[in-house]
Amino acid sequence: MALDILRPFPVTIKGNRYVLVLMDYFTKWPEAIPIPDQEALTVAEELVRSWISCYGVPMILHSDQGKNFNSALFTELCQLLGILKTRTTALHPESDVMVERLNRMILNHLSLFVSRNQTDWDTHLPLSLLAYRSAEDEVTGLTPAEMLYGGTLQLPCDILFGRLSETRP
Repeated sequence: MALDILRPFPVTIKGNRYVLVLMDYFTKWPEAIPIPDQEALTVAEELVRSWISCYGVPMILHSDQGKNFNSALFTELCQLLGILKTRTTALHPESDVMVERLNRMILNHLSLFVSRNQTDWDTHLPLSLLAYRSAEDEVTGLTPAEMLYGGTLQLPCDILFGRLSETRP
């Protein structure tokens, strides 16, 4: 599983400034969680709340060499849960192509839908993730939803235009 912190954005109405990006390497299933800061405690809490509580403990966590990911707290969390922690090569965060591609998609999506004052970007993340989870992966030929759930997600446009899926999870 990969972790990354996406930018500092303008502070939202809810007080968020960063996005914690999480992605499973096998299924390509993403999560993008708005967070107020990138401190190790915040990242560790959201990892437990938004990933581990839903999908279980990952075997491996791969991240860049940010101090939040290499902190004593994060190291201890990984040791307690039996997680192998790996890192990208120094000064080459682009070596994690899968996460960087997701980050670009999130940034492109937000640039299309965020208001002029840019304080609502965190409200647009869920639909951005829906689009990603429903798009076919070039390598697997399946969507992340199909990889995780064994079927396609029912999208709002499918319901509106009467294209109901036979393989809904």
